[in-house]
Amino acid sequence: MQIGIMGLPGAGKTTVFNALARAQAAVGGYSAPTAQPNLAVVKVPDPRLDALGSLFNPKKFTPAEVQYVDVAGIVRGSGSESAGSLLAHLRNTDVLLVVARAFGSVATLGTEPTPLDDIEAVRLELVLADLDVVEKRLERVRKEAQYNKGTPAERQVREIEVELFGRLHTALADERPVRDLELTVAEQKLLRGYGLLTAKPMLILVNVSEPDATADALIEQLRARLGIHSMGTEVASLAGKLEMELVELSDAEAAEFTEALGITESGLTRVIQLSYQLARLVSFFTVGPDECRAWTLRSGSSAVEAAGSIHSDLARGFIRAEVIPWDHLIDAGSFVEARKRGQLRSEGKTYQVQDGDVIEVLFNV
Repeated sequence: MQIGIMGLPGAGKTTVFNALARAQAAVGGYSAPTAQPNLAVVKVPDPRLDALGSLFNPKKFTPAEVQYVDVAGIVRGSGSESAGSLLAHLRNTDVLLVVARAFGSVATLGTEPTPLDDIEAVRLELVLADLDVVEKRLERVRKEAQYNKGTPAERQVREIEVELFGRLHTALADERPVRDLELTVAEQKLLRGYGLLTAKPMLILVNVSEPDATADALIEQLRARLGIHSMGTEVASLAGKLEMELVELSDAEAAEFTEALGITESGLTRVIQLSYQLARLVSFFTVGPDECRAWTLRSGSSAVEAAGSIHSDLARGFIRAEVIPWDHLIDAGSFVEARKRGQLRSEGKTYQVQDGDVIEVLFNV
């Protein structure tokens, strides 16, 4: 999974990037919007995989990975062309993480500029960037439709595109994000190659000074003001500077410091969990003495799709999948005992993989 980090200059994007990725990128180091983004790959913390690893003591332990992409700040009023060049780095990401400043002198919604202003400015730039893409595509397919060339199937696809992109244009012109539209699976598939930014799940991360009751109250105010109703949008807070300082400490020092502050969960863990939920991703596991590994899959995916994510040969020769929830396997202590208890199930190609499933694929070579 790729998570794109964006926001206005001074919002603390790179501070958040450093905290989440345990990186040391220069804060405020971007000299121009065209600068290359900061990139980092992070192992996804997962207590379930840790427990399975303790059970099997494998030679190799492989958590899932998340890549963070931190781009330069969007300058207000810079125009869609300038912003479009910057945002192009984010079109292949799975989730957008929008950082809004709520520290220092901008600690409440009663000051100017407010976190709400930051969020609305970024959302508008995303809409304008998508509107530019949609307008160009709509103009092209309308011209192609006028010539009415191609096979009947090709002409039918063009008609579908004209209707779909016309609908997208209307929504974006009204400053409505694509994620709020009711698109069919076929329409979503058709749009996949365009990397529309407002179609992506969006996590609004409010960069606060301290993780306290004031921060919690601010999040509730923002949720009410923004009127968030989409399944693909969420708001959370993160004390970016504090989290960045914590990752520079030893594990023992960090544990002592977080306990003193009453912090029960790291920002890294919370952001990844929310991102998985927004992107509708699940994790399944393959385990054994050679390797315990976490795999990431779209929610609703089938057993044969899970097999294919491991290796294409497993999908082609798929016979069945042996499946057990991770906690049942931990409780049983072994596959042999789980089978005796009747907890190890045989599932076919169409079985819908559940978050936390342990799967062994049986296949023909």
